[in-house]
Amino acid sequence: MYRKLTHVFALLLSGPAFADHPLVDIETIAPSIVVEMRYFGSDNFVGRPIDGYLAPKCLLSEPAAKALGKAQGEFAVFGLSIKVFDCYRPQPAVDHFMRWTIDANDVSKKIEFYPDVQKSRLVPDGYIAERSGHSRASTVDLSLVFESSGVELDMGSAWDYFDVMSHTENNSVSLEARRNRLLLRSVLHKHGFDNYSAEWWHFTLRNEPFPETYFSHPVK
Repeated sequence: MYRKLTHVFALLLSGPAFADHPLVDIETIAPSIVVEMRYFGSDNFVGRPIDGYLAPKCLLSEPAAKALGKAQGEFAVFGLSIKVFDCYRPQPAVDHFMRWTIDANDVSKKIEFYPDVQKSRLVPDGYIAERSGHSRASTVDLSLVFESSGVELDMGSAWDYFDVMSHTENNSVSLEARRNRLLLRSVLHKHGFDNYSAEWWHFTLRNEPFPETYFSHPVK
């Protein structure tokens, strides 16, 4: 009952805020960024489209989108491009994740995304939570690809891989992967983003404009 009331309260708070502060599509700021919204489809740890994603768009607050565009310009000097997997994430999507964690029998993506972690531990161990910084619209999950081929750089683990291998400074990954992770982090940091140390792909704008607001409006 408490979770339901909390969710309704979040909806009431988030709706007007979203309308007053519309988010922007990254393609209008930096059209060369590769957009592959994994939660719009089935290539994710749940294995199916996630609630709240009605279009495969990367929406962000305007400051985050502009900062990401500047980072894209710097990566282009190296013949690289940013590739985004998730941007603004509606609260209903987070709620979908939480419902999924309760179903112990639904482990179709375990081998791919969490082979060494029991599903029952995903919430206690902090891999999945009831609130996500993505819902504040200034957090993005991303990697790098070669601009000429679209091939992803070796980062030592896949996106959303729930394991210590995904920690940004994990020394057990290859030297190439470590270099690629540090390149990603250093350029993003220069342009105002901080990395979440447990996920090499996860970055939040340092001075995000909505630090206390969790939006519920769908991606469309």
